[in-house]
Amino acid sequence: MTFQTTEPPFRFRQGTRPLLISMPHVGTHVPSALAARLTDEAQRVPDTDWHLERLYDFADALGASVLVATHSRFVIDLNRPPDGASLYPGQSVTGLCPVDLFDDQPLYRDPADVPGEAEIAERRAAIWQPYHTQLAQELARIQAQHGVAALWDAHSIRSVLPRFFEGQLPDLNLGTANGASCSPALAEQLLAIGKQATGYTAVLNGRFKGGHITRQYGNPAQGIHAVQLEMTQRSYMQESWPFDYLPEVAAGVQPHVRRMLEAVLAFVES
Repeated sequence: MTFQTTEPPFRFRQGTRPLLISMPHVGTHVPSALAARLTDEAQRVPDTDWHLERLYDFADALGASVLVATHSRFVIDLNRPPDGASLYPGQSVTGLCPVDLFDDQPLYRDPADVPGEAEIAERRAAIWQPYHTQLAQELARIQAQHGVAALWDAHSIRSVLPRFFEGQLPDLNLGTANGASCSPALAEQLLAIGKQATGYTAVLNGRFKGGHITRQYGNPAQGIHAVQLEMTQRSYMQESWPFDYLPEVAAGVQPHVRRMLEAVLAFVES
């Protein structure tokens, strides 16, 4: 089976300040030939990081650059290493080209439809590589212009997912690859903002320490600070079908997220 798509691999807006916001899991597009191979449930792309562009609608006002995935993570996961290596050895994870849903149900109707190495390579070339090329180029441009760069990898997930974690996930999960991807001083500032957010819980390098993007591009010694925020979807939307955005709920958490990004900018611009 060969892979073809008519959609561009990403949308991008260039900003004016030393911050790039990456949204690798907001895409919902699945090419029709591939969608036909998926189960009815998978065709709803339930494991999407829904509505993050809307939640981060202040990004342009902050002067941030914004890089947004167009294709579903079911096509290829932009936050996984290109060789498919596990980010959390020994723990349950989904792969570069997933074969199951977060709730452990199969993605494909027929096991024979699971992509082989050749198809995975085609998807990587068509979508994964262009996204990462753009990400790397924009970080390089920002650093050349400003001397420093910040990368914010924006994610969201259902608050209860027994496959990946016990109980209910904290609302604001900051990841810095256990301190390797950004300045510890900045990480502590961000955690403090999360802890001060009334009605929300926050943790640093808990179950989610940052995926491939955070780990690959964060290099504080070289002036590039990368942070992943994995938010619970209950903080701003319906966690079940039809996955609606809830403006009144989102209005509660949005100022805290903005405050975090303002802190990132203040840190790197100083």
